[in-house]
Amino acid sequence: MPNPLRDLLTAYRRGGADLPFGDPLGTHGGAMEGYFWRISDPVSGRALVALIGINQGPKGAWATLGVADHPGGHLSIRAHEGAFADPHRLSVAAGDAFVADDARLTVDLGPDCRIDVRVSEPIRWPMRPYGGSSYFHSVPALNQYWHPWLLGGRADGTATLDGRTWQIVGAQVYGEKNWGREGFPDAWWWGQAQGFDEPAACVAFAGGEVHSGPLRTEVTGLVVRLPDGTILRQGNPVTSPVRARVGDETWSLRGHARRLGEDWTIDVEAQAPLSAAHVLPVPLPAEQRNTAGAIEHLGGTLAVVVRRGSRVVWSGRSNLAGLEHGGLDRAEAELRRRGAPMGAVSAPPSV
Repeated sequence: MPNPLRDLLTAYRRGGADLPFGDPLGTHGGAMEGYFWRISDPVSGRALVALIGINQGPKGAWATLGVADHPGGHLSIRAHEGAFADPHRLSVAAGDAFVADDARLTVDLGPDCRIDVRVSEPIRWPMRPYGGSSYFHSVPALNQYWHPWLLGGRADGTATLDGRTWQIVGAQVYGEKNWGREGFPDAWWWGQAQGFDEPAACVAFAGGEVHSGPLRTEVTGLVVRLPDGTILRQGNPVTSPVRARVGDETWSLRGHARRLGEDWTIDVEAQAPLSAAHVLPVPLPAEQRNTAGAIEHLGGTLAVVVRRGSRVVWSGRSNLAGLEHGGLDRAEAELRRRGAPMGAVSAPPSV
């Protein structure tokens, strides 16, 4: 039986938007929906990322798959025909090559790239009207949305990369997703860090130019989970702006907001050498292919200071930060510097 309200809500969500207090974890069904996990082990100094992008192309759904680690320098990238994402919960699959939900991640890209990790004790995004993109979540047809749904937890399992098996025991884990009608913005910046002296702490940010029709603005979302469990989110252009100055080796952010009658300031300073970066892919959904698009560091340094008024509430430093500066032109310039073919993806030159 026709249901006009249901059809309207389905079309609204297919445009990328979510109603206040809606759940953004299920797929929206747009051109691209990306899911990303990051595992950090401050004891061993290792970090691992795994990603899947569910893309809609002229031949149907296909997937961008990727795995990279630090300090080993492993990088595996695949384009996989056929992919699935659940519209009601976080559950994605590309055949047997990549299967994941909110409690388990399994990857099999061949004998040199296999992962089987379970996630327990999850620290989820709290119940709030909106996710990481704030009120932009309610605006349909934006080029990009961002939601850090998992701000901590315990990861246990194994990762076999290039003949090396990492027994993952009690590592820290982070998860996010992003989606949009055009795949990725023309340029963007991103960062995430755990591995602080306080295991409960987590920092994540993502920024770029957001646009839909005549609406066009540069936005950076900045999220900090304090050691006591308080979650701060800044980045609304008027009420809690975040200023970002970003290069290929440096990320400098300052956010300001008024919270419960007091001024809160977050300062983030991060750096990583370009020589240690991976060049990771981004999908071109309509062209049914991946291309080089992001300069990604897996073991950068990030320092954060959170102030309430003039008083420092928390400061921390991590040497296992993930840091990214994205854009097709930027990635291709780095490939030219390395002497790699255009459109390729590349591990650090030292590997």
